[in-house]
Order: sequence, then structure tokens, then C-alpha cells
Amino acid sequence: MADDGYNLAGKVALVTGASSGLGRRAAMALAEAGARVALTARRVDRLEALAAEITNYGGQAMPFALDVRDPVGIERVVADIETVMGPIEILVNNAGVSVVKRPEDFTVEDYDYIHETNVKGPFFLAQAVGREMIKRGQGGKIINISSMMALRVLGKLSLYAMSKAAIGQMTKQMALEWARHDIQVNAICPGYIETEMNRDHWQTEAGRGQIAGMPRRRMPQPEVMDGLLLLLASEKSDYMTGNLIPLDDGQVLM
Repeated sequence: MADDGYNLAGKVALVTGASSGLGRRAAMALAEAGARVALTARRVDRLEALAAEITNYGGQAMPFALDVRDPVGIERVVADIETVMGPIEILVNNAGVSVVKRPEDFTVEDYDYIHETNVKGPFFLAQAVGREMIKRGQGGKIINISSMMALRVLGKLSLYAMSKAAIGQMTKQMALEWARHDIQVNAICPGYIETEMNRDHWQTEAGRGQIAGMPRRRMPQPEVMDGLLLLLASEKSDYMTGNLIPLDDGQVLM
């Protein structure tokens, strides 16, 4: 059988925010494709449980504690991963947070919390990983998790939307400037996807009403990101860079 190009055996992938939600699923998908996955987040107990789950089905994963708001911690963890697991060839910049308020109600603390996690952290992590990729001269893949909110507007999410729009522009800038180093930088822009963080909401009357108003009247599950993620992590995307790719079941059309 011909190799389908999605075999990531031997590759080392770093996933942030891997303790839950889309990050957890991304780590599992990469491991299932053969990558050795460095799992990072603040909740180390969850990372350890996920590493054990991946190992039990024959994959390879290791947990590393990381708060992406800490630039010193980022440098340390990247060095630790490369020492223990080998050169990072795939980065999935997934960690992110949100606060739901009207613009007039946000505080300085809200602003700092969102932007340090959603913008500062991903930038300095991509920088740390990108520097090592440049030194090695063998290219690499950086996949930023943005949001459909980088492409549309929705009430009570102005700070979150601003942060995800910043990730979109960061993706394009890094793609342009690192193209000469054969580093592809792309962003996935998910719409609403059911995770443990929002699952209860979709069972409420308001949540069911939102789903009824969506173009396809359904709530996607985290697994829907697998195909696009593996494409961007694999050699099949060698001619793709600087793209912001919606993955929203048509929600951005609303």
C-alpha cells in the first residue's frame, strides 16, 4: 500500500493545553499517527493520566508542566523536551482562555489574563521552538489554534476575539519570515466544538437554541479537527503556509 503521508512516526510534537479539550484530542491524534508527543499544561495530574492512556494503546507521550504565561518556563520546557525526547518538529500552539463580558465590563486583569495566555504565550513558545528549528536547518511545522472569532464577531467576546485575531496575524508574519527556513506556519480557526468546558451549556435551553441556529444544526466533537491537524503536521502540507483555515461546520457564515 502507498504511504498516505500522514504517518508521523519518529516525529516529536509539542502540544500546549493538552490537559483537556481540543489540546487533549490533538495530542491523541498525533500519537495515533505515530508522533512522540510532549504534553504540556498546568494540570500535571491530567497530563500524566493522558500519557498513560496514550501509552496503553501503544503510543508515546510524556508530560511536562508549563504555564505559557511564563517566558522563562517556556525556554526551560523546550530545552527539557529536546533533551529528553529529541528535536521538536511539530508545535501545536493550543493553550487558550476566555472571559465572557460586554466591552464596558472587562477589567485590566481580564485583559492581562487573556492576552498573556492567548497571545504572549503562543508567540514566545513559537519563537523558542522556531529558533531551534532554524538552528537545525531541517524545517518544521507550527500549527496555531486560532478561532472563527478571528474571522467574525460575536457578542461578549471582544478580548478573546482580539487575541485570536492577533494569532492570525502572528501566523502570517512567522510564515513569511521563516519560509526561507522551510518552516510552515498555519492556523486552524475552529468554531464551536463540544468539550468538557462547554458541554453543560449545550444541554441548556439557550445552548440548544444556539445549535438550532447553526447552519447544520449540530454540535461538532473534538475529533473533527483530526484530519486538518494531521494534514498540517505532515509532509502533505509542505506547500501550505500562512493560512488561517476555518473548521467550523459553516458557523462563520452565520
